[in-house]
Amino acid sequence: MAVKDLRINENIRVREVRLIDEKGEQRGVVATEVALEMAREAEMDLVEVAPQARPPACKILNYGKYKYELDKKNREAKKKQAQVKLKEVRMQPKIEKHDLDFKSKHVQEFLGEGNKVKVTIRFRGRELAHTELGKVVLDKVLERLDEGSYNVDNKPAMEGRFMSMLLSPRSKKV
Repeated sequence: MAVKDLRINENIRVREVRLIDEKGEQRGVVATEVALEMAREAEMDLVEVAPQARPPACKILNYGKYKYELDKKNREAKKKQAQVKLKEVRMQPKIEKHDLDFKSKHVQEFLGEGNKVKVTIRFRGRELAHTELGKVVLDKVLERLDEGSYNVDNKPAMEGRFMSMLLSPRSKKV
């Protein structure tokens, strides 16, 4: 839950709340005015922690510290998310064997780093009449990759003057 969504003290506009005191003990369903008075006596805030519950659950705690802890937890979760980048490798339908090997090696490296790879064949001029040559080149790229190290997300398809396919690394958990 985002910190902005929390209601505190007088912003809680319900008659009764399920109260958890500063020691973490359940106090049951209490009138909101009584809960606010208990929070003031403890020199803390009444914070609505579960607004979807009926009646809403509120906790007596130090709001500043609680807000800081939530922000800290959100930052940690954000750090642990894997950033997947999309890399693109471009070729032409009349590519030489060595160039194809070289570019296929790059595709394999990108997949090994955990990135998605878009392999694109660019058609120029009259090459557009022979799009099947592009499909052959893409198939050769797949042959050169380690078997089982990738998934084909998008099969080879034409997009204007380009034919492309999207590959993603196969998860290591399999």
